[in-house]
Amino acid sequence: MTETRFDVLTIGNAIVDILARAEDDLIVRLGLSKGMMRLIDAAEADRLYTLIGPAIEASGGSAGNTAAGLASFGARAAYIGKIAVDQLGTIFRHDITALGVHFPTAPLEGGAPTARSTILITPDGERTMNTYLGACQALTEADIDEPTVAGAAITYLEGYLWDPPEAKKAFRKAAAIAHANGRQVAITLSDSFCVDRWRAEFLDLMRSRTVDIVFANESEVKALYQTADVPTAVEALRRDVALAAVTLGEEGALVVQGEATYRVPAYPVAEVVDLTGAGDQFAAGFLVGLTRGRGLTEAASLGCLAATEVIGHIGPRPAVSLKGLAAEYGLPV
Repeated sequence: MTETRFDVLTIGNAIVDILARAEDDLIVRLGLSKGMMRLIDAAEADRLYTLIGPAIEASGGSAGNTAAGLASFGARAAYIGKIAVDQLGTIFRHDITALGVHFPTAPLEGGAPTARSTILITPDGERTMNTYLGACQALTEADIDEPTVAGAAITYLEGYLWDPPEAKKAFRKAAAIAHANGRQVAITLSDSFCVDRWRAEFLDLMRSRTVDIVFANESEVKALYQTADVPTAVEALRRDVALAAVTLGEEGALVVQGEATYRVPAYPVAEVVDLTGAGDQFAAGFLVGLTRGRGLTEAASLGCLAATEVIGHIGPRPAVSLKGLAAEYGLPV
């Protein structure tokens, strides 16, 4: 087997996040549905940018946020995602490599600009996401760097990446390389609407053992099995995948493996400021726990701790060292 160079490789949509605070009345004036994620074109992205207030611009995207969390835990992280040769692409590459994340993907030249997501955060911490996908949809099999995949203990795939046909092929190529090298493959279901679009294919990925580990939140797992009942969904989930983690917000998380179910409580948070990235950081904590040989409940506790940290401030990435925070809570990694 290839030498393990990375604990986790994440693959996803390379998106620059534009984060701005917004009152509820602005959401209404813009004609948006609070708390929803919608895909927009370049013109609408430009329109929103002119109408919002002061904003923070930082590299983002679900899998990119998880890579940042892994690096904050002290893990060896890598990332594959497509950016363009433009200003936002430069921001993305600088941000992620400055964290120590290996980023081997060549940029797109002469095509769509780098993706961006305008995220409006209301006082209750809810986020309304307006995403222009741009260059990130141009990810192909050619972008899957075989040595990086072969050298990663776990390859983690972002469900949002399942929309572009060429990205699906890249996704499957990465999974095949990982399994050929005795590695594990994980997927996050990303969004309940993403699940609605690709339910049958996501279930096939699980049942065919193309993926070994599934991450989902409550709404996603219910959407996957078309039920309003989490326990019913969990019973179906345990039959379809070797290992799953289901986040339940303030109620913590469930870990499902075979016939066993483990419930892990959430950590208290003084104030919920921004829910962006909570699931991404849970995945980071859980994955670093797995790669460091921790038990499933301890891995989930690391995930819950990371999620708690990120919802206490604006932005989808840790504001403090997650490795240091874990040590404070008696969870050294």
